[in-house]
Amino acid sequence: MIKSNDYLDNMAIIKKFFLLIFGIFLLIGCSNNKEKSTEKKSSAPLENTLSKVEIADGWELLFDGKTFNGWRGIGKSAVPDGHWEIEDNCIKKIKSGDVPTLADGQPAKGGDLMTDKTFANFELSFDWKISEAGNSGVKYNVIEEVSVNNGSTSALGYEYQVLDDEKHNDNANPTHRTASLYDMIEAVGGSAKPIGEFNTGKIIFNNNHGEHWLNGVKVVEYDIDSAEFQELFKKSKYHNHTDFTEHKIAHIILQDHGNDCWYKNIKIRKLK
Repeated sequence: MIKSNDYLDNMAIIKKFFLLIFGIFLLIGCSNNKEKSTEKKSSAPLENTLSKVEIADGWELLFDGKTFNGWRGIGKSAVPDGHWEIEDNCIKKIKSGDVPTLADGQPAKGGDLMTDKTFANFELSFDWKISEAGNSGVKYNVIEEVSVNNGSTSALGYEYQVLDDEKHNDNANPTHRTASLYDMIEAVGGSAKPIGEFNTGKIIFNNNHGEHWLNGVKVVEYDIDSAEFQELFKKSKYHNHTDFTEHKIAHIILQDHGNDCWYKNIKIRKLK
């Protein structure tokens, strides 16, 4: 009987020992998972910032996430009041219906938003989100003096189209859909995220070569001096502007098309 009790006591001790070891391993596992989770969260890139690698590669921020430093309205000395604002670390275009009215009852005049700086050969990256049935775009190769002729506040240049492809009626023209070279080349092979989610766009403009990218996929590629491109230009809405296809040292533009849209993480690096 004594031997039996000793056996039971020993088994109980062994059981407690294994439970203790199991508990220790469980705590270590939870701690490691927590550390990994914290590490993953802390390693997520901050918005509107550049990593050390990007800085070394020559990237430059065009938007600091807080101010309009480096931007103004095309043909203006400041940002069009009431049409653009900073919201949740984004540049937001305010839809026309929400633009405040002036003392005479007329809405404040808007217009495209333009970088102070000009660029020749570059790679431009930006995140964008469009409202339901919304329309906007990122324009480049824009000369301000040409665009504002006759009082216009809409930039004249190549355009990376930003659109709700499902609900905006401009989707009837394939070259007017998201990431297309507007009115010239249809974007093929890419896919925009659902309305309300941010997409990543990229424009490469290097000498006579151009590319549009959407969420990591190249969807447009062209060479300005090719016969094919020149034919597309002649059929486009820009055909009367004889110097339109010339590669210029020019501004980057966010389009005012009267709909809510958001831009962030706007960065550029010069190419040789």
